[in-house]
Amino acid sequence: MNMANPNLLNKLYQRMSAEQEQYRKWLLGQPLGDILNHAAEYTVREDIVMEMSALELPEAQAKALLKSKTPLADVYKEWNKTETHHMEDLRDVIEARADAVIRAEKERSQREGR
Repeated sequence: MNMANPNLLNKLYQRMSAEQEQYRKWLLGQPLGDILNHAAEYTVREDIVMEMSALELPEAQAKALLKSKTPLADVYKEWNKTETHHMEDLRDVIEARADAVIRAEKERSQREGR
């Protein structure tokens, strides 16, 4: 695969950054409840822009995304359709944290019982 030249990738990154800034300005003009309703979308869009700052796409992919006036919104819509393991990951972290607290309490009671 031919990796896109840095200027092409920078153009895509700049377009997505500008798109996110426009979205941010729009969002800040909304009622507080609407802002909260869009908080997750805003965060994922920020993550997409951050990833674009480091991602080295093949030239064909960069050009394909640049054909859109709203590549960030397009990528977000596609991401929103994908199945993620977010809730499963959260459950795992909750259980791991609870287990860590139980272990710490058990170790503390064993030390105090000596």
